[in-house]
Amino acid sequence: MSDDRSSSQGSKSWLDKLLGAFSNDSEEPSSVDELKNFLRDAGTRLSLDQDGMTIIEGAFEISSQQAREAMIPRSQIVAISADQQPDDFLPIIMESAHSRYPVVDDNLDEIIGVLLVKDLLPLIMQNAEQRALFDMRKLMRPAMFIPESKRLNNLLKEFRDTRNHMAIVVDEYGGTAGLVTIEDILEQIVGDIEDEHDIEDEDDIRDLGDGSFAVKALTPIEDFNERFETRFSDDEFDTVGGLVMQRFGHLPRRLESTDLEQWRFTVMNADNRRIRLLKATPLGKGYTADDSEHASNAQDTSY
Repeated sequence: MSDDRSSSQGSKSWLDKLLGAFSNDSEEPSSVDELKNFLRDAGTRLSLDQDGMTIIEGAFEISSQQAREAMIPRSQIVAISADQQPDDFLPIIMESAHSRYPVVDDNLDEIIGVLLVKDLLPLIMQNAEQRALFDMRKLMRPAMFIPESKRLNNLLKEFRDTRNHMAIVVDEYGGTAGLVTIEDILEQIVGDIEDEHDIEDEDDIRDLGDGSFAVKALTPIEDFNERFETRFSDDEFDTVGGLVMQRFGHLPRRLESTDLEQWRFTVMNADNRRIRLLKATPLGKGYTADDSEHASNAQDTSY
């Protein structure tokens, strides 16, 4: 019996330990801020893993965050028209690689439903005559609309209850302000969620072996300058991604390229809010501004 008890105590989770520390503490926190400080202190004393503490703090954060803070803004929404035929919208789906899309009647302020890519699978077995009868309005699913002020914790519960994965965020005038997915909320709690297409590498700068380099967008400009003896200014931006974003003047899509001094930067991986990975190729030493770029990494599928 004693062995079983010992085994049970030894296998306590970080949550069990935290609850135990809370119950044994003489002074209970009286505010959310005090509770957060208590949790950090208890986590340190009990040597709890950082991932667990991050999740706990993230769960607290979403109770005070609103949909506008996590949403994909209107300007970055990829939508499909209800009047489009498969030959028209399939290239859009293949390029953006999302799993669901808002369906619009005329413009983004008139979203009438949501298309799930998996619902298009029957098209594979249809002939040209059957495809000609395609009607988006019969295939799309109802859209979920929420105000910008919707609390993320309440939205997460609503997603779970309704089994929706995406909601359209509307402003005070009823116009489309953006969209938010269940993944966007979860990332507020646990951090970025990488999928099987995302590149995982501990080095900020990695030699690709063909004269070019994979560079994480969050690489400090100072580190890039030190590695390649360049002189990019870090007065306005701290990271290579920020520098490249300024050059584009917009949020670039995968495979878009721009030249900075003697370097060409090609977007290899990006989501709807940020650049994640760049391919940096030196111009000169056999490279010219007309050389074609070959980036083979897949796209992010955040919604």
